[in-house]
This record gives sequence, structure tokens and C-alpha cells, in this order.
Amino acid sequence: MTAQKGKDLLVRIAEGAGFVAVAGLRARQIAFNAETVDITSAESAGRWRELLAGAGVRRAAISGSGVFRDEASDARLRQVFFDGTIETYQIVVPSFGTITGLFQVTSLEYRGDHAGEITFDIALDSAGSLTFVSL
Repeated sequence: MTAQKGKDLLVRIAEGAGFVAVAGLRARQIAFNAETVDITSAESAGRWRELLAGAGVRRAAISGSGVFRDEASDARLRQVFFDGTIETYQIVVPSFGTITGLFQVTSLEYRGDHAGEITFDIALDSAGSLTFVSL
């Protein structure tokens, strides 16, 4: 895989029969995590830790920051947060694939500098299984 432009990593929210980009994200990140289940016992060889394969909770977290493109995208994300709804999101990672699944907005922060625009930070956590389609 060759180097990719950061702006090509897209976070989209379901809208009707398709998906639309989430506001004006300038920076975005997705992280996958899996908890381990320790099954080490007194009989473990050399007292080395043993883990149970395929067990534990898996999750994905998305974060981003940017500026709102328009009043509609601001209102949509704000409403999703205040309603506490779980929506379908799609994350497009160039030359890798598309991840689709349910996420909940867990953090929505606004900030502004005296001589600059209002910006926001958003964080989403997965709320179910995710599907992956390679490109």
C-alpha cells in the first residue's frame, strides 16, 4: 500500500438509502481494540501468561475534529448526541476497505479562538458488530 492522503479517510453517517460525510472533519482516526481473557494457572508452562483466543470484548472507536460545513450537518450531529441514538456509520480507509456498523456519539465538544472559527471534536464508540469490505 502506498502513502495515502489523510483527507481521504472518510467518516459517514447513514442518510436515507445512502451515507453522507460527517460535517467538515479535518482530522480523523479509527482505533480497534480487543480485551484479553487471561487463563493463566499454576500449571501454565514456565508461569507464562496464557490467553484465551477469540474471547474478550472487541470495539472500535472513531474520533475527529474539524469545522461544520453547514447548519444541517451541525444540527444532525448535535441531535444524534442529545438523543443518545445509535446510528449506522461508514468509515472509508483508502486502499484498505470500508467499515460499516452501529456507533454512538460519546463526546461532542465545541471550541473557538478569538481570531478563528468555531471547531468541534467528536468521539464515537461501536455499538455492535462491524462489517468490513476490502477495496
